[in-house]
Parts: sequence; structure tokens; C-alpha cells
Amino acid sequence: MKLYITPGSPYARIARIVVLEKRLEHRVEVVVAQTRSVDSPYYRIAPSGRVPCLVRDDGVGLEESAAVCRYLDHLDGKPEFDLPADDGMWEALRLGALATSLLDGLSVWLRETRRPGNEQSPGIVRHETDRARRLVDLWETEIDCPTMQGKLNLAQIALICALGLEARNRDFRWREGHPRLRVWCDRLAARPSIAATVPPEAR
Repeated sequence: MKLYITPGSPYARIARIVVLEKRLEHRVEVVVAQTRSVDSPYYRIAPSGRVPCLVRDDGVGLEESAAVCRYLDHLDGKPEFDLPADDGMWEALRLGALATSLLDGLSVWLRETRRPGNEQSPGIVRHETDRARRLVDLWETEIDCPTMQGKLNLAQIALICALGLEARNRDFRWREGHPRLRVWCDRLAARPSIAATVPPEAR
């Protein structure tokens, strides 16, 4: 199988972490895709141009990080990242949605700052800056929830990938005033799968 990614995509990073956690390196080849360019060969593989995209052994492409991760997790018949079967499912879904909200907003913010200066929208940047501030403030308390402190799960992975965007957006300075979140992030960042997928820093 081939997993198409871009090194800076936090969504692709989620899938890359699952590949490493599940020890699937021998079954999944990670391929850097050329996106956001006219007539890229990648568009023949994934017409949407999005990453991640997993091309399965049968040649069928699978997009969207949650779907890709679920497929990868079930390959060996021993899923590790399924939602809890008890009431913990709703807490995992709630926290996963909060992590994804932060990730989505940060991605919009980052894309906006990558535009030429005369094409950027100060309103969008301000909106996403404020959204990130509110969510990081919320995560300073939510990070103590058992779901975020226990066994590695997709909510944790989504959040660490969101916070990791500080490497690509120097205006995303979330660490000050959030000691519990900082400790959590630094502890998880030492995990081999997390450390091996750190995004490139902004230039």
C-alpha cells in the first residue's frame, strides 16, 4: 500500500503516527505527494489533491485521516484505536471533536498566512487566531480528562498534531499560560512515533 502525504500536513501526520504505532512500515510505503501545483501527477491518484490518501492493495484510494486511520488500525485484526464500547465513547468523541476543531482552524490560519500578502484576509487571520486562543484555554483544563491521560488514542494524536503546528506558524504561541498542556505535549512528544513525524519548521 502507499500512503501519500505532505511533510507539513497535520492530517497526514495523524495517519503516519498510526502507521508507526501499528508497526506497518513493511506494509505501507509513505510517498510525498506534490500538491497545490497545476497538473500534478498526484491528481490522477487523488483528484481532490488532499492528503492523506491511502492507496490500498486493491488499487482503491481512501481519503480523510479518520477513515485512513481506521483502515490501518484494522489491518492486523487487532484494532487499538477503536472508540470505547462503554460510556467513554461519548467522552472520546467529544474530545476528538475539540482537537479536530483546533486542528481545522489552525490549518485555515496557516494556509491564509502562506498566501501572498496582498491576497491575505486580516479578518480570517484574526478569526482563527481568536478561535485558537479560546480552544487552547479550554484544553488547559480538558487535558486532565482520563481520555487524554490514558492509553494513546486518536483524540490525543489529533491534539498533538494540532499543537505541533507551532513549528509552522510562529504566531501560534500557545505555551505561555498553559503549563498543564505544555507538560502533556512535551511528554507525548518524546514518544517515538510522534518524534519521528515532527513537521518542518517555518522558514
